[in-house]
Amino acid sequence: MSTADGWHRLAPVSPVVRAGRAAVAIALLLVPTALGGGNVKKDWPQLAVVGVLLVLGFVSWLVTRWRIDGDDLRIETGLLRRQSLRFPLAQVQAVDVVRPGLARVFRVAELRLRMAGATGGTARLAYLPEREVEPLRTRLLALARGAASDTEPGEQVEERVLASVPTGRLAASILLSDVGFLALAILAGLIVTALVAPEAETGALGGGAVWVVAGLTMLWRRFNQEYRLTVAEAPDGLRLRSGLVALTSETIRPGRVQAVRMVEPFLWRRLGWCRLEVDIAGRQRRKGEGEAQRAPLRAVLPVGSRALAAELLERIVPDAPVERRPAPRRAFLKSPLRYRFLAFGRTDTCVVTTTGRIRRVTAWVPLAKVQSFRRVQGPVQRRLRLVSIHLDTAGRSVHANLRDRDADEADGALEALVGPARAARRSA
Repeated sequence: MSTADGWHRLAPVSPVVRAGRAAVAIALLLVPTALGGGNVKKDWPQLAVVGVLLVLGFVSWLVTRWRIDGDDLRIETGLLRRQSLRFPLAQVQAVDVVRPGLARVFRVAELRLRMAGATGGTARLAYLPEREVEPLRTRLLALARGAASDTEPGEQVEERVLASVPTGRLAASILLSDVGFLALAILAGLIVTALVAPEAETGALGGGAVWVVAGLTMLWRRFNQEYRLTVAEAPDGLRLRSGLVALTSETIRPGRVQAVRMVEPFLWRRLGWCRLEVDIAGRQRRKGEGEAQRAPLRAVLPVGSRALAAELLERIVPDAPVERRPAPRRAFLKSPLRYRFLAFGRTDTCVVTTTGRIRRVTAWVPLAKVQSFRRVQGPVQRRLRLVSIHLDTAGRSVHANLRDRDADEADGALEALVGPARAARRSA
């Protein structure tokens, strides 16, 4: 729905989808009452809440409009306090298309633009007809690359699939993760209590049920978010698709990845598995976002082999260092459990660091994304002549840390990194 001056409205069913979660939850509460012969009229407060949400959603839809103005996306909203928001497409870090379960029923989807900057503004168009979402995303990404504002919206972009995650391996990896161990430990505790102390079974079930539900919820969220995740490479960026009930399609623009992290838990290493995640700039707002969108990192490979992770890493960070230098032996006195796993390497464009004994973490940071260098030396480090060098990026979660290096080595590395970082940022 558009007007002559280029303004567009959201899909008319948007108020229903916005109020959908609350309506479904309240409906689930009313069903037992109706089936049990109760009086549904006594539950009028819940029905009133749904009505209020629908009215507010309709008002929000009525006063919200958007359009592409040159190289910006403009969104106007607000009834009493009118807001006119302008989002420069050149600062877009990633573009997401989110289809919650109820949105899929009404064949609509949400388009979300993640922006850079400390405020972490997020442009959200919730909801648009499905047939309009993909062409609009293609057009926005083309404008972000510097194409003309009259780019054909229906133009298709070819892509090449790089990796996909088998469902069985994903389920096994979740059960062997921290969340899986927590859920299994709670369940085992309830079973042991029922066998050893049957008289305390009722109380244990009552108190443990909450933890069981919480554990199962975490397992389900992880599985739902990463179900059948597919990674593809396209001219407009790295494309990620995943989801079982709520579908998520994300496009990360080229050069917007701030850092890459590979996580290898102890049991996963025995199976040759690892997890590859990327960090992008901008602090995304939590209001109105699902778990998959407000997570600090985005998994491009929830579980896979090291060889597959290396192939994906080559696409994201082409000049990743291969050789790494271990920490000096005296670092054992400060970090006895992990000093053997402390290492770092560098090239002219990238730095890699490794740490962790039980949960090994390897981080790659392109020098073009480094915002600052920090030289840190604690009291124990001063006695041992050790220094840690921190490389800070605009991302939120991954920061390379040259931990517990020899003081002379650290100072030399710091001096050697500043020049290439400046040159890399200038060329980028």
